[in-house]
Amino acid sequence: MQLGILIVRVLVLMAATAAGFALAHALGLHAPSNLFLGGAGFLAGVLVVLLEWQARRIPVDRLFWGATGAMLGVVLGLGLGTALEAIVPGAGALGRGLFALLLGYLGATVTLAKRDELEDMSVKLFPKTAARQEGDKILDTSVIIDGRIVEVCQTGFLAGPLLVPQFVLRELQQIADSADALRRNRGKRGFDVLQRLQRVPRVTVRIDEVDFHPAWHRLMEVAIGHGLHALPWREPRPGAHAARAAAFYVWSQVEGGHGCPVSMTYAAVAALRNQPELAERWEPLMTSLDYDPGLRPHSAKKGVLFGMAMTEKQGGSDVRANTTKAVPIGAGGPSGEYSLTGHKWFCSAPMCDAFLVLAQAPGGLSCFLLPRVLDDGTRNRFHIQRLKDKLGNRSNASSEIELDEAWAVMVGEEGRGVRTIIDMVNHTRLDCVIGSASLMRQAVAQATHHTAHRSAFGRLLSEQPLMVNVLADIAVESEATTLLMMRLAGAFDRATDPREYAFRRIALAVAKYWTCKRAIAVVAEALECHGGNGYVEESIMPRLYREAPLNSIWEGSGNVNALDVLRAMTREPDSLDAFMSEVEESAGSDPRFDDSLGELKRQLSNRDNAEARARIVVELMAVVLQASLLLRHGDPAVADAFCASRLDSRGGRTFGTLQPSPKLTGIVDRHRPQI
Repeated sequence: MQLGILIVRVLVLMAATAAGFALAHALGLHAPSNLFLGGAGFLAGVLVVLLEWQARRIPVDRLFWGATGAMLGVVLGLGLGTALEAIVPGAGALGRGLFALLLGYLGATVTLAKRDELEDMSVKLFPKTAARQEGDKILDTSVIIDGRIVEVCQTGFLAGPLLVPQFVLRELQQIADSADALRRNRGKRGFDVLQRLQRVPRVTVRIDEVDFHPAWHRLMEVAIGHGLHALPWREPRPGAHAARAAAFYVWSQVEGGHGCPVSMTYAAVAALRNQPELAERWEPLMTSLDYDPGLRPHSAKKGVLFGMAMTEKQGGSDVRANTTKAVPIGAGGPSGEYSLTGHKWFCSAPMCDAFLVLAQAPGGLSCFLLPRVLDDGTRNRFHIQRLKDKLGNRSNASSEIELDEAWAVMVGEEGRGVRTIIDMVNHTRLDCVIGSASLMRQAVAQATHHTAHRSAFGRLLSEQPLMVNVLADIAVESEATTLLMMRLAGAFDRATDPREYAFRRIALAVAKYWTCKRAIAVVAEALECHGGNGYVEESIMPRLYREAPLNSIWEGSGNVNALDVLRAMTREPDSLDAFMSEVEESAGSDPRFDDSLGELKRQLSNRDNAEARARIVVELMAVVLQASLLLRHGDPAVADAFCASRLDSRGGRTFGTLQPSPKLTGIVDRHRPQI
């Protein structure tokens, strides 16, 4: 195999040499001058670049790097040939020609292969040049810390000091704002193609691995290094979940796909604690601040990541219809060994070190911990069948997997798999809300910045009343979502309080349903604020738009969460009592709120056609909860605009239909990045 490749490359070099000399002669360059030899070597290198481009369909932007490498190689070759001529009399043009041809060819080949590393080097050497965007102004900031998130954190939700101080949030901002992040953030299709499935290498051993772009690993290093996967478990004190939510909200604005394994690792700890002996073994590595990629036994790693595999093609969200079978090895039972066989239709981040998996044991659907690599270093029988060709979130590898008598251990009681893994699902649902809030914030930041620098019809877009109305409306939605996100995170911190636990049970499903849907509309409106500039891939907006629907689908679609709210009302009535107690704290503060609160009570008392009306009820619960939080903890102008547009029947059905007010400009200024 290697000999064949070598022969092909020699033939290509010979063909390139002949073509180079022919082209140089055709251009009138006379042998054996340096110009002739250099031109021949350069043209040979360019021919190699074109052949590689045609054969491998490499990106067009690599042609520049290949040609540059050819030119540098030729210059170096001519210099070495001249030096050789001084040492070895008679080497003359032959030596210079050979060096020019060979190094021109090698320069083109090496730069084609090492383009990403060279581009990274250029960004480090010339960061300001790399970050500069010509033409229409595009926001040169991936994450905006304008004091609003810190302000929200100080509204009383933390029940303690902020564990992620402002300097940590600003450090995350600075990393996000680096030229390296910006370049990849705005490259064609951004992070859309950062991974590649590698099933079988050149020998006949199946390895089932996914290769990631170096940018993915850098993002993961930052997230893990700052504890976004483990802060509440590393520092279990008041406010830990809220502080982690604030940091995750900030960093997710850079790129959402890598947040998947971060989120699942954070959430898996809660589920794994149902089996203390397994938690004792795995949790120290799950909460480590070391990002340690690669498949090895967990005992040989400094840190591990967790994923989950629940859904199957015949059931989707109906996991009780799963057919994956778990056969006990020995006695079985909690912490017992099992052999798992079956197919999982959707398994994200398959390069995680271990997974929580649902499978049918003899006693019913149960939860299992399944490592990718066994203790003796052999690969578990976890086979990646293919990677999903997703609409968005493409940096995050999502796969279909086949389990072929894969080794696993049971977590929790047999037949109680849903009850066990629901602890993980609840935490990932919180992250869906955080992710949606993060998307909204990034979209609003982009729109408010763009319109402040884009002129049309003789003045800035941000000075035109109708555009101000649109910007203020999406800013109000973003702020309401951020406030709700932090309130939910605070409920996770105070889950030992029965009232907070009950509130979390129902409010989490309400927020997951509503905020994830609103993110889609906010991002679409922010994209439209850019006009055609927002619809081209040089902008960040297309990636945000493709990402927006994701959170509404994962961890239960809209219908699943709406029906979960009804289930909570029926099976856990204390949850509804806690919810109403929370929203009633704002009773009497605004007549529009009081009217909506009364309507909510009427809707809840009507149990006719409850399932068909679920979305109507849950939507009303969501906006009443957001209004209550804004009235108590938000900016007065934002709270007033929210109540007027979301609670008053005169509110419009699209963004940009707020009642005209001088306060709208202040709302926009509050959300515009101050850079």
